[in-house]
Amino acid sequence: MPAGPTTKSGEINTVTPRGGSSLSPFSYRVFAILWAAAVVSNIGTWMQNAAAGWLMTGLNPDPLIVALVQVATTLPMFLLGLPAGALADILDRRRLLIAVQVTLTLLTAGFGLIVDLNLVTPSLLLGFTFLFGAGAALIAPAWQAIVPQLVPREDLPNAVALNSVGINISRAIGPALAGIIIGLAGLAAPFWLNAVSNLGVIGALIWWKPPAADGKRLPAEHISGAIGTGLRHAANNLHLRATLLRAAGFFISASAYWALLPLVARAQVQGGPQLYGVLLGAIGAGAVAGAFALPKLKKQLGADRLVAGGTLGTAIALVLFALARDPATALIASVLAGLSWIAVLATLNVSAQVALPSWVRGRGLAMFAIVLFGSMSAGSALWGQVGTWFGLPVAHFIAAAALLAALPLLWRWKLQTGAGVDMSPSLHWPAPVLSGDVAADRGPVVVTVEYRVPAQNQRLFLDAMTELRRQRRRDGAYQWGIYQDAAEPERFVETFHLTSWLEHLRQHERVTEADRRHQERVAALLVPGATPAISHLIAPDDYEW
Repeated sequence: MPAGPTTKSGEINTVTPRGGSSLSPFSYRVFAILWAAAVVSNIGTWMQNAAAGWLMTGLNPDPLIVALVQVATTLPMFLLGLPAGALADILDRRRLLIAVQVTLTLLTAGFGLIVDLNLVTPSLLLGFTFLFGAGAALIAPAWQAIVPQLVPREDLPNAVALNSVGINISRAIGPALAGIIIGLAGLAAPFWLNAVSNLGVIGALIWWKPPAADGKRLPAEHISGAIGTGLRHAANNLHLRATLLRAAGFFISASAYWALLPLVARAQVQGGPQLYGVLLGAIGAGAVAGAFALPKLKKQLGADRLVAGGTLGTAIALVLFALARDPATALIASVLAGLSWIAVLATLNVSAQVALPSWVRGRGLAMFAIVLFGSMSAGSALWGQVGTWFGLPVAHFIAAAALLAALPLLWRWKLQTGAGVDMSPSLHWPAPVLSGDVAADRGPVVVTVEYRVPAQNQRLFLDAMTELRRQRRRDGAYQWGIYQDAAEPERFVETFHLTSWLEHLRQHERVTEADRRHQERVAALLVPGATPAISHLIAPDDYEW
């Protein structure tokens, strides 16, 4: 494991901050090995993606049908993101990653055989692409959620950026190789090579031995309850909500060039698979170059202006794609698109990472991935249809205009506001006082908290309770209320409801240091010497609701 003590959750802590250098995460051995293995695997994936897009242009060149390849790639994350995020928080993430990678390896090798035998059809290609995307959807939240186990918090932005660098190195190499390999060995070869490329990441995951999460004492959540809790958390996490809104505003329009690039290369520029691979590679190369400039740009511009700059760059790239009738113009557009893509994607990804406590990180990152891939799925279908109706240039122009219009509309939603928030577990809630054992599945449970608030503090108290309401709901409560005693105006009673006694015990473990400090601010508004009085009410065992 990387140097430095670890928390009970397996996340790395360092006493002396080491962040700053864009390459500092490579000083942690496990991160470096997993990063290298992922780059090799992603090269294979990008070879396969390029081959699939090009294969469809030969099977059916209609813009909508070609765009559906991108839809089939991204739609599974929209459909499966929440269950995948819940599984990433419930199951052993390492074992989940190994199992899915092995399955994808077998699936890809089998489809390569179908392509080699000339049995592939447009429907079969879309079906395979969807199944492969489903596997990627199961992997994505778990893969992102293990990053904080590999590097300390101060190196997390650099680690996220380096992961994006790895993806874009793969994007630069994979499609270019695909164009060469298709010409030399046929369309089946990229699929087989992708299957082989997965073996390295499988081996690296088997070799990695993360520390046991000995801090967990409670049973794992059921997947249905975990999904509901994750949705409530996302709805009441203002840091995450801002990130999701900004992501949707960008990706639904930026998806246009991803969906239509095969046709730009083939129909608009009159090129072959080699040109398509070069254009995809140029996007990746631009992203790699941009990633190394990100720390300096982030320091100079800040997260919000950096995303605004990336959005503007993407709009310009879309205009250039619309005007491209020669390889040089398309190449310039691709490099600019890659530079802009990494600026936006890496910044948004870090914003989502720092908005989440560890217990819900998989589900929160799944929500980010759902917005990303859902927006790209909807956008790909939209721009493919616009391209069918009005032509490729018009589709690119409209997408560029939509990006620019979204900037002022979403500017109020600020990014990376969770970076300075201490989300480590506080564990400061005392154990509930019970008369005997309570069954874990008994419920529902109502917790009441009684406060004594002097008249002059009541407005401030009620304002503070708004954030407390979000805290309770973020941590598992499905209903919340605050009430004032009509006979004693200084007496207020807070109530929040949970599905079971076990869920309330989980709530004890989810409260963060930031939550604790806010609860202390609430306590400071009470009558001097008064302390909140807490009661736990549980539904009777023999009562039918």
